[in-house]
Amino acid sequence: MAQQSTKLPIKIITGADSNGCNLKDSLVSQLRSLNIEVVDLGTDKYYSIGEQIGRHVSQAANNPNPAVETRGLVACGTGVGVAIFANKFPGVYAATCLNPDEARNARSINNCNVLAVSGMNMTPEVASDVLKAFLETPFKSPCPASGSNPWPDEIDQFLDNSVLEMKRIGALENGEKGESGVCNLCSLVKGREFKDVDIMPGGSISIVRESPTAAFVRFTAGSVEPAHHHTFGHDLVVLKGSKRVWNLSKGEKYDLGVGDYLFTPAGDVHRVKYFEDTEFFIKWEGQWDLLLDEDHAAANAAIDKEMQN
Repeated sequence: MAQQSTKLPIKIITGADSNGCNLKDSLVSQLRSLNIEVVDLGTDKYYSIGEQIGRHVSQAANNPNPAVETRGLVACGTGVGVAIFANKFPGVYAATCLNPDEARNARSINNCNVLAVSGMNMTPEVASDVLKAFLETPFKSPCPASGSNPWPDEIDQFLDNSVLEMKRIGALENGEKGESGVCNLCSLVKGREFKDVDIMPGGSISIVRESPTAAFVRFTAGSVEPAHHHTFGHDLVVLKGSKRVWNLSKGEKYDLGVGDYLFTPAGDVHRVKYFEDTEFFIKWEGQWDLLLDEDHAAANAAIDKEMQN
């Protein structure tokens, strides 16, 4: 019966802290009796379990072709802390509901997809009724807040727009692909600033750690790095595009694409050609420096000769 309120079958991701685990377990039994798929993450600290459920629901909420509708159920002592942490993720609308009317309002008005309940303030019987309301109430349906009447057209439109606006909060700027969950790495991507490398036209760098130095580097298609060397060896991994590296000290060359790794020892003279717009992560064993061994004219001439052979 509960699953008739959605076009897709429902899957529930659930978990609790030590103050909510008993209540969560009783609700899991209720869900399974309704033949609803349950993924139980068990018991953990309240901030951790709220984060875990938020991350899972966020990932599922932004799947363009879902086979199920994924919602969350999380319990702690008050039901408040876990909701706060779950809500840190784009596409997650967690609400603490202590009675069925609050659950109906949260579903109708906010399209709530994570229900937070209180192990200290709710009996299993009340929590069961809250869960039933959470499962069975469609978005924008009549609810206590609407006087149990359909929402007027202007409110109905407002509710649609508000969900779209909420979904954009926390998403990444480049295509809003933060739906898998905004984490520290994603935040670094969003705020990363690249600075041009003056002696390497077409190149720019964003240093994220100093000595030993770690950085993200970009080069535009067709760019060339003249032969040069560094005081320290460096590891790099290609994230985007393709390039060729000539290690002139060893008489070797390497064609690198996405996912490829290369270590260049300290002092080895190397020249690089970029075939596409390319980005890579690089880490030096010490402070970053760059010592040129030829100019751009000589590098281009050497590469042209190489490519013709």
